[in-house]
Amino acid sequence: MDLNKKKTSLVSSPNYGKSPLQLKIKNRIRNEIANRISDTWLQFRFYASYWNYKFNNRVSNVNGNSHFLTQLPDIGAGIGHQLANWNSGFYFAQIFGVNFAHSEFSSTKWESFLDFGDNEVRAKDLLSDKNFKKVRLPRFDSNNAEQIDLVKKIVKSYNGQPVLFLTEINQGYVNQFETHEFLANKFFNASARKSEVLKFEKDKFSIAIHIRRRMAVETDDMFRNRGLENSYFKEVLDKVLTVVGGYKKYKIYLFSQGEVEDFPEFKSVQNLEFCLDMNPYDSFSHMCKADLLISSKSSFSYKPALISKGIKICPNSFWHNYPKSPDYIMADDLGNFDINHLSNQLNLIN
Repeated sequence: MDLNKKKTSLVSSPNYGKSPLQLKIKNRIRNEIANRISDTWLQFRFYASYWNYKFNNRVSNVNGNSHFLTQLPDIGAGIGHQLANWNSGFYFAQIFGVNFAHSEFSSTKWESFLDFGDNEVRAKDLLSDKNFKKVRLPRFDSNNAEQIDLVKKIVKSYNGQPVLFLTEINQGYVNQFETHEFLANKFFNASARKSEVLKFEKDKFSIAIHIRRRMAVETDDMFRNRGLENSYFKEVLDKVLTVVGGYKKYKIYLFSQGEVEDFPEFKSVQNLEFCLDMNPYDSFSHMCKADLLISSKSSFSYKPALISKGIKICPNSFWHNYPKSPDYIMADDLGNFDINHLSNQLNLIN
């Protein structure tokens, strides 16, 4: 994307659903405090749960029936970020040996579309249950074994009553990809999938491209770190077509924001359909179900890349990692990737 384009060509931040201003402010303050005390002597000592552990030496096994953990979503963030929050809660519930409680996404539309709360205990019910003690856990480094062990001990220090553990807002889980099979099962088995109608043509190989546009609030430096230019996606697509064209008929679907004029690099591409006015729910589903997905440096296409059962070509400079699986192909920032790898994957599905 040309960073020198007029500001009017930039896109506004997407609307993630209305939430009470008071709650947004409260979450912002919590996040700021957690950031400031990180890696200081207060990181754990700031929390009552830490002192419960220090003064309760009779650590016992957690009651598997009455101890739950959840991570509340960052209501000011996009759905990709909120899915990372949800995923973190699910992962750490397993790590700490407690049950998982589903926290709803900030938008009722996303909640019903994803349907991740199906067959899960809902955190909102436990939050309103006076019999459950609500315990906030300190924020910790998910790659620090010593800190993980300390939080495990904090969790085990609570016994004798039902507890809902709340991880700190935006508690990080670096290896988001480790739960990709569970996320895929959740998504594809959701009741919402039964009524979906896709644009894909059954007799053609579907190629989905997601291009994250630069937002008006981003500076040039911010976009250089978080975005990729149109030329990257065109280069990846050209290489894909040199291989796919020799195997089968195909149709390309480009998902983004803006106008067709914002993507002049794709003007001469055959069999391409711009899906710029498609709602985010259908866009998400199409990316998950495409035969091949070219993702961007964006949580909005990172999660579909984790969920997808097709071939994924992903930017290797993204800050999240991907599963070590042959259906994931990494591209550098110039759009170069192993074409033979792609050819091998296409051979497997022919």
